[in-house]
Amino acid sequence: MRSALGLMLASVVAAIVIAGVWFWTSSPRADAAPPQTTAAAKAEPLPAAAAKQAARDDVETTAALSKRADATQAAAPAPAAAPAPAPAPVAAMPKCANPDALGISRTVVVDTTGGPGFGFLQYKQYDFLTDHEVVLTFDDGPWPTTPAVLKALADECTRAVFFPIGLHTTYHPDILRQVAAAGHTIGAHTWSHAHLASKKLTEQQAKDEIEKGFSAVKLALGSNPAPFFRFPALAHTPATTAYLGTRNIAMFSVDVDSNDFKSKSSDEVINNVMTKLDKEHKGIILMHDLQKHTAQALPTLLRKLKAGGYKVVWMKAKTQIETLPEYDAMMAKTEKPIATGRPIGNVVQTVAE
Repeated sequence: MRSALGLMLASVVAAIVIAGVWFWTSSPRADAAPPQTTAAAKAEPLPAAAAKQAARDDVETTAALSKRADATQAAAPAPAAAPAPAPAPVAAMPKCANPDALGISRTVVVDTTGGPGFGFLQYKQYDFLTDHEVVLTFDDGPWPTTPAVLKALADECTRAVFFPIGLHTTYHPDILRQVAAAGHTIGAHTWSHAHLASKKLTEQQAKDEIEKGFSAVKLALGSNPAPFFRFPALAHTPATTAYLGTRNIAMFSVDVDSNDFKSKSSDEVINNVMTKLDKEHKGIILMHDLQKHTAQALPTLLRKLKAGGYKVVWMKAKTQIETLPEYDAMMAKTEKPIATGRPIGNVVQTVAE
């Protein structure tokens, strides 16, 4: 009897347990989150940390791809590039021994594409100088007076732009090479100092004067000069300025004219420059290195510029001019006079009458 009763109780308990388990597993709970579908799981944004890691992984992957691409490109031969114009050579500036020298306040590099003009007397294009800045320029050399000009500039550790006459370079090529060795910029000033606005000159003759001047300078230096040009007497025409533009040659005029070719003394040269600077306060100064009064005046003039608070800006070209082969050949055939510098009395003497 007891065994049958125990068996019945066990069966009841088992039934209750099975029912409870079925209830808890098959009925939804109020505090349980609803199950997510696959689409919902993809749409849910990543946590911040996971997003940063994903971004980092993406960057690292991109970087790796870039490195592989760079490596591939580095391994591949680079395409041949067209040769660039030769940069203008610049002599190293020697250490200045003068602690109070005028020096150079800054250097400007000129891109001469299209033939820009400088100097507000004629070309009111590029006002690149600030108050109390000057550019030193010298025309008509090389000449026996040029070395004195070079010494004065060297003593003040400064540089200038020279516009030599082609014919003069055939007389004194060694002096022009001294100008180059001192590190100055060298342009051209025609072959024979012809007045290019003269009605007696044809356009072709004016072109010849310009090109022969540059080729003569090249012959003397052994290298191409800067594409810088100044018209004799500052006399230009629409045709000549247009031609220089096609050759990418910069034109130089003036802001302060020393009038040294009219001056009767070095003091007059100094006074001309300083008086005009007092009015203009800056500018391109025109002088002539073949004028003896200029060579004599320059040491004092440079000190006065320093005392007046003026600073020198040195102009150089971005690239050298490419002279034309036909004019180079023409200059190579030109007979150059031999200048010994000896007085005629030391060469030819009368010994009997």
